[in-house]
Amino acid sequence: MGNVITTTEQEERNAGKNLYSYQRGAINRIFKAFEDAPEDYHLLYQLPTGGGKTVIFSEIVRQYLKHHKKKVLVMTHRIELCKQTSYMLTEFGVENKIVSSKANLDDQAKYSCFVAMVETLNNRLQENKLDISDIGLVIIDEAHYNSFTKLFKFFEKSFILGVTATPLSSNIKLPMNDNYNELIVGETIEHLIENEFLARAEIYSYNVGLTSLVVGANGDYTVKSSEDLYTNTDMLSKLIQAYEERCKGKKTLIFNNGINTSLHVYDTFKRAGYPVAHLDNTNTKKERKAILKWFHETPDAILTSVSILTTGFDEPSVEAIILNRATKSLTLYYQMIGRGSRVLKNKTTFQVIDLGNNLHRFGPWGADLDWQRIFRTPNFYLDGLINDEDIEENFRYEMPEELRAEFSNSEDVYFDIKKTYINSIKAGESSKVVLERSIKHHAKICIENSEDVYDALGLAKMLGDDIDYRIGRYTKCISKSTFNFVEWLKNDYRLKLRAYLRDNFDADFEKIHGRKPE
Repeated sequence: MGNVITTTEQEERNAGKNLYSYQRGAINRIFKAFEDAPEDYHLLYQLPTGGGKTVIFSEIVRQYLKHHKKKVLVMTHRIELCKQTSYMLTEFGVENKIVSSKANLDDQAKYSCFVAMVETLNNRLQENKLDISDIGLVIIDEAHYNSFTKLFKFFEKSFILGVTATPLSSNIKLPMNDNYNELIVGETIEHLIENEFLARAEIYSYNVGLTSLVVGANGDYTVKSSEDLYTNTDMLSKLIQAYEERCKGKKTLIFNNGINTSLHVYDTFKRAGYPVAHLDNTNTKKERKAILKWFHETPDAILTSVSILTTGFDEPSVEAIILNRATKSLTLYYQMIGRGSRVLKNKTTFQVIDLGNNLHRFGPWGADLDWQRIFRTPNFYLDGLINDEDIEENFRYEMPEELRAEFSNSEDVYFDIKKTYINSIKAGESSKVVLERSIKHHAKICIENSEDVYDALGLAKMLGDDIDYRIGRYTKCISKSTFNFVEWLKNDYRLKLRAYLRDNFDADFEKIHGRKPE
């Protein structure tokens, strides 16, 4: 028989103070579901990051122990989450024991609540070191991770409550509806924002060519292909430019796919004179603690990291999130952005810079997703996600604000390569005329904003990204895109643009401005 932990009236009042009405409603729904279900029922509860999942299940533990003569086990997948959960349970008046690899379990009979990391618990159960015969309720934090399912066989006569922000399995081959009987959906992100429980994300997406990325066995982009892309000079320049445009001076968290990428990011910001630190899972506990302390205390700090801060990290003072990576994981997308969503005095919004086309892939963070449908038919949802080629097909190059200012005399700086190509084919012309017309358009906007040929040539040098974009669109139209051919086209285009400006500047200037150049 388990020890029933009781609390004083004062403790009950304190616990009640920590609960909002939507949290109390969730607790009532969860208990009602278990009341009407068999003892081995598996229930999944969804609530957005920042909605207070730990608070909710801590109160569930407190109430369960008060009314049942059985014990409770809470499982997490990271040691930091174990400690945070144990602390929260203690706050709710629930005496608990962490089942760590070094924990002495001789006194386990004194406890009615245990908190354990999944791998440690698995080892302890294999060694028969923990008595689980009296566990009536098992709570699984971050239940979308599949590492927990191997332990279900030990708890065939226990209620299992999984909690997650995103009820979509981290492994597409192991859908969550295989392991859970029912999903209860909590408050939406939009509702939590409107009621000032979460800050609103202002997302700025910068178009990035991702067709060089490779999808690995886990269904997400490989670290190797991500590092090849995100460590190149162009991407690092785009990153720092985006930071300076949207969140300079704000406390910023940067997520990368790969340690090498994060170190390149660190060097780039360091050389630019910004306060930056790098963190990954090879840092010692002491180093991690010092880095996070620095990040907390430094108003304009930049912290570049690799996955390690997606869960169990709570820093409300974060004002900007940079997704310096692409992901195919909806869960990871929500977790990364969620790190900036904590409210704070005078903070109702936060910036998100997306450098992985994630916004195009998943839609805005906090969009009204049908979690019940995703839970029931995850493959239908995943198959419906737009692929990278289709995303890039809809890209339209937009000049950065500073560059657009250099071409302020031009009404329209956009040139539609695809439309020009289709029209040229219809007219029976060679596809080469497409690039000729594009060069003339580039020359025109350079001349419109120049006083002499040297000004125009200087402006032409600034058009590198636009030229590369146009060449990319053109090679897709003609279905010819070997690396060497594309590189040759880009160089040839630049040479021809400069030659055109030298040969035609005076005549075109007079047509455009109605006077001869000075």
